[in-house]
Amino acid sequence: MPLVNDSRVLVGTQSSDDAAVYELNPETAIAATVDFFTPVVDDPYDFGLIAAANALSDIYAMGAKPLFALNIAGFPRDRLPIDLLGRILEGGSAKAAEAGIFVIGGHTVDDAEPKYGLAVVGQVAPDRVVRNVGARIGDRLFLTKPLGSGMITTAIKRGRASEELIRRIIRVMATLNRGASEAMVSIGPDAATDVTGFGLLGHLWEMLSGSGVGAMVNVDKVPVIPEVWQFAHEGVVPGGTHRNLAALEERVVWGAGVDEVDQLVLADAQTSGGLLIAVRPERAEALRVALEDHQTLASAEIGTVVEGDRLVVEHRG
Repeated sequence: MPLVNDSRVLVGTQSSDDAAVYELNPETAIAATVDFFTPVVDDPYDFGLIAAANALSDIYAMGAKPLFALNIAGFPRDRLPIDLLGRILEGGSAKAAEAGIFVIGGHTVDDAEPKYGLAVVGQVAPDRVVRNVGARIGDRLFLTKPLGSGMITTAIKRGRASEELIRRIIRVMATLNRGASEAMVSIGPDAATDVTGFGLLGHLWEMLSGSGVGAMVNVDKVPVIPEVWQFAHEGVVPGGTHRNLAALEERVVWGAGVDEVDQLVLADAQTSGGLLIAVRPERAEALRVALEDHQTLASAEIGTVVEGDRLVVEHRG
């Protein structure tokens, strides 16, 4: 895409950030994003919940507050009952309501495969925008949701996931990142992004490369849904996870004892994952407390930003 030369465009396409940000005046900027995908679970209402939470996450990752949303949907009107689309939209509206906003329009097309998501508009002060670049040497890295949605949704498609595990992963994916965003904004991060299709390491690499730094990640500190380790061992792994791992080949240094299972889990393509936050070391404990106060699904310190241009992954006990 052509670069935009306009001082009012605070965040564009240059750094693969989570949302675009446009300054209206010195006090107010608009953050905007769009995200949609094909179903990851069987129940249409749950799919709507998850897709909406995922789209809203881009606004939260920028440190912004959502204002309203628009539906974007594709649906095979001649192949599936239209009531299913209604349930998807109901789920999306319910999650938007939980975020304190309304879905006030949208667009639907006839499509061979169902797709759903939201375009979301949010608001943020221009000097409070949180970018996916800006991490500094010494920063501590925090993750606010456990990993594993890619492998578990693959297990669902293959009939390998229990009903209890399905309910658990739906809760994880449908959980808003609102609390995590409010916690990080209250502390003041150097950088943040949400963990989605490129996996933890892929999104971390975007942060590091854009910031001109490296990082060390401790596998043993990364929160992971327990069943995921066995799925990775058995090859219940989505194609996107394999592609993520291949893309990291020249960028990651794997420490002693970090095997293929570890690598796949850390590269697992997530749906509606948590926030990855870089914060100054003197603020790390305050961030942990704030995340716990906001009852995020995880408040795990998983690594440190270091000098260099490589991402080192190790077991450190």
